[in-house]
Amino acid sequence: MPMRLRLAVHGKRNDRIFHLVAMNQRSRRNAKPTELLGVYDPRVKPGGPDHKTVEWSVGRIRYWLSVGAIPTKSVVKLLEMGNILKPGSPFHPKPLPSLSASEVAPRETVLASTEKQEETTLS
Repeated sequence: MPMRLRLAVHGKRNDRIFHLVAMNQRSRRNAKPTELLGVYDPRVKPGGPDHKTVEWSVGRIRYWLSVGAIPTKSVVKLLEMGNILKPGSPFHPKPLPSLSASEVAPRETVLASTEKQEETTLS
């Protein structure tokens, strides 16, 4: 059974909170989770603390990662901000490989080759 660490959405429309949960990856977003790992509140409350709040169980998150649960991109960002995952972790999304200058053909070369093909087809 492939497990995922993901965010489940709860709360009213303009006052959302997110639960960090471990659940089967084939389940719906707000289905009953296997385990509740934490709560993320992205809103800054007036009169309260001047920052977003995250409450989580670090030991249980590390357990699920060690067992093979795969975090989503948004969960990876949260775990990196909380120093649970390092920025170079294997869960971090891989950047696209950049093309070097030798691999990219100059535009004039491409245009010249297409003109030669047109001349041969017209002849």
